[in-house]
Formats: sequence, C-alpha cells, structure tokens
Amino acid sequence: KFLVIWSLHKNLLSPDMIKAVLRQPDYAQKLEAEGKVEKRYHIVGGHGGAWIYSAVDEELERLLALSPVYNCAEYRVYPLAEMGAETYLVQEEK
Repeated sequence: KFLVIWSLHKNLLSPDMIKAVLRQPDYAQKLEAEGKVEKRYHIVGGHGGAWIYSAVDEELERLLALSPVYNCAEYRVYPLAEMGAETYLVQEEK
C-alpha cells in the first residue's frame, strides 16, 4: 500500500488544467471500484488530496501517470506497512 499526497501546481492554471481537475473525481471512482484506491481524503486548505493506493510499485507508477492531473500536480509517495500487535517485537533485557 502507498500513501500518495498530491497537490496541484497553481502556477500552471489554465483551461486544460481545469478540465483535468474536473475529470479527476471520475478517475478516482474508477480506481475505487477496481480496488486500486482504498481511501481518498481532501487536504483542507489545499488543492489536491491524500489517497491510499493498494498497488505494487510498477502498477502505482502507471496509475499515477494515467491520472488526469498527472502533468499539473506534484506527488509525494510513501510506502505503507501494516501495524498490529504482531508488528512489535519486544526483546527482554538481560
């Protein structure tokens, strides 16, 4: 899984960028229906969002590149690992 935080480059604002932004929700719904995006969040006060992808490296690259806003956004990608009780290893002191 990956946390992808993306934000639009406001200095690239143009009619084409606005069209791309308007296509982004449809793209997101398609990925959710396919199970490729688990959750989407809007970052309050920003122009972009935080999405949790369920994909492997190469697939994630393809999904980002197919995004309507790919050419007018900046992406920060963080790999995620599950955390549960079994994740923590406790070592006894000697």
